[in-house]
Amino acid sequence: MNDLLAKAGGGTDQTEALPFPSLDVLHKACGAIPRTRDMTAALERFFLDVKDPVKFVLDPLTQPLSWALRNAIDVMQSLPWWAAILILVAVAQFAGRRVGVTVFVLASFLVLAFIDHFGYAMQTLAIILVCTVICVLFGVPIGIAMSRSDRMERWLTPFLDMLQTLPTFVYLIPLIFLFSITEPKLYGIAIILYAIVPSIRLTNLGIRLVDRDVLEAADAFGMTSRQKLYRVELPLALPNIMAGINQTIMLSLSMVVIASLVSAPGLGTLVLRGINKLELGVGLVAGLGIVLLAVILDRVSRAALQRVNKMHQPRA
Repeated sequence: MNDLLAKAGGGTDQTEALPFPSLDVLHKACGAIPRTRDMTAALERFFLDVKDPVKFVLDPLTQPLSWALRNAIDVMQSLPWWAAILILVAVAQFAGRRVGVTVFVLASFLVLAFIDHFGYAMQTLAIILVCTVICVLFGVPIGIAMSRSDRMERWLTPFLDMLQTLPTFVYLIPLIFLFSITEPKLYGIAIILYAIVPSIRLTNLGIRLVDRDVLEAADAFGMTSRQKLYRVELPLALPNIMAGINQTIMLSLSMVVIASLVSAPGLGTLVLRGINKLELGVGLVAGLGIVLLAVILDRVSRAALQRVNKMHQPRA
């Protein structure tokens, strides 16, 4: 190593600070050692080599996601504005049973309609709805499986850490190569991968936090594992699961804005237009619309969570 560094330094004084032996520095001393750009080029070649087989497998598996996103957006846009608002207000009242939250939802959607952003908001809401449902359908069972197996938890934790810390733009890089930019599943997969982590983690945590005395009592009554899961563990873990769903909704909304770079419709396209064309007003108003939609989703999901918590509080 010292000889290679000496050759790379061209016989300079040994008292000078030696450079860190990175790939580029070692390549100057020995051409057989690859450079950093050779490593990145090799990674790109590997991805391009496996692209077609992976695409052949993933295309039919992910096509239902494209259909679900297209149909959800079409349904939301086909509803008359008054019918859509009535349905959304009814859902808010059913979920939270709080008059203040319901009135806020009604006022917020009326404001979005007055500024001609209601259609864009419905597109964004449709994407969030589809992606959140898929995150719950896959995330909750995975969380249950993790709570049952310590080995599975150890194996999945690094993968979940990577999904949670990976920059949002990086999610789009491999997907752009795999799928056409006009396919809804391109941004749908990115949103799901980014938002599914809280559902998995909090489901796993909620089930693991169930009181052992309660489980021992269930065993004493002769309950099977399936009965304990559905009648004891899931009901007691439901507040944590609902908190995970709340976080999944918020992460889906934040990723929808980034997904507008790859043809995702909704309010994010107006933000992108404001950036590209330097239309300050368009970008700010669309951004405020996204904030308003985020507050709506947060308040409704929090009201539903509080309702669940009250249902599971012990009665005096």
